[in-house]
Amino acid sequence: MRWKIFALMIVCASLMVGLAFAQVTDVPGDSNGDKIVSAEEVAAAEKLAKEGKLSADELQEIKHIHEKYPINITDSAGREVTIYKPVKRMISQGTWAYEPIFVLKAQDRLSAVTNTAQRVYGFVPGIKEKPAVGEYREIDYEKVIENRPDVYIIGSNKTLSDIEEKLEPLGTAIVVFPFSNMKTFDKEFRALARLLEEDEKVEEYLAWREGYLKEIQEKTADIAHKPRVYNEYSDMAWTTGTSGSGINDVITLAGGLNIGNALNKSNSAEVAPEWVMTQNPEVIVIPAFFDFAPTDLTGYHLDSTDNARKFIEEASSRTGWKETDAVKNIRVFVLDGETGSASCRGVVGVCYCAKWFYPEAFKDLDPDAINREYFEKWLGVPYKGIWGYPSAG
Repeated sequence: MRWKIFALMIVCASLMVGLAFAQVTDVPGDSNGDKIVSAEEVAAAEKLAKEGKLSADELQEIKHIHEKYPINITDSAGREVTIYKPVKRMISQGTWAYEPIFVLKAQDRLSAVTNTAQRVYGFVPGIKEKPAVGEYREIDYEKVIENRPDVYIIGSNKTLSDIEEKLEPLGTAIVVFPFSNMKTFDKEFRALARLLEEDEKVEEYLAWREGYLKEIQEKTADIAHKPRVYNEYSDMAWTTGTSGSGINDVITLAGGLNIGNALNKSNSAEVAPEWVMTQNPEVIVIPAFFDFAPTDLTGYHLDSTDNARKFIEEASSRTGWKETDAVKNIRVFVLDGETGSASCRGVVGVCYCAKWFYPEAFKDLDPDAINREYFEKWLGVPYKGIWGYPSAG
């Protein structure tokens, strides 16, 4: 009797699965709307496949969903997010999330990108050709809705409720991954990799990254004198990265003391020239963002250091800078903003800073070579451009 009931269940499920495919359901193979593919629904799909009503690829996808899903992760806002099927379409509003996606070799799953990402990451094949949904601070949600992504990544929960209201009715999962803090980077990256079923790739990258960070931390741990470092964004005069910024993490991991660290717990603070003069930094690092500066100092498209050199010369002549030991001893450096971030490339920024802070201790460290390795191994693109000046190779 039981087998008859089971057979009847399979017949019913087969009809529902077939109807589900005809109506393009949210989760392939889910016939009862619970977003879970049960053993009965797999059996029903197998029956349809034997009848020629499902392709081998469709059946394989249903079996995969049955075995691997749902996937549950906790995002950076502490929200439990559940994914019920493989992520084939995603959009990231936050710029910092793009390189983690590239490192996981998942750029083909980006169904659209921001205009910001097209400018910053135009060197990554295919990014310029993808549909654009506006600037990262001015998203065109109508275009996002038309795109119907499975997953939408944001860098902050400040506008979360508004975005949820717009996108959750589509069945889009919204996840918060800032990728802006070294302390939470590993956890965020592993969670993203879990969503994309790329757990092996993320562990391979993290092991590569940890190798360089560990080497630098071991060498700087016993150095008694840590250089006092002032950082100032190239596009915002007298604005420094504080304790919540990526550049603070990079400076700290490289063995420096960020003099702006204690100003606030946010990302940045405005300071007066007199304050910089009084603090008298020994090193100055200038994070330069390609998408913001009026004259690009760094970037993939550059082959000359003229802009960076001129910027340092002009900035070093300002009152507040020219009195510092950093300027007097010619220890002022330009570091690409993405390279000086807390995201994937931040490890390269740590290497540049370590070489600048402690040239003797790290005389055998070649940040340019490590940067080349990052571009070719993890981004899969030829290495070129200006990323740090003066060169720390």
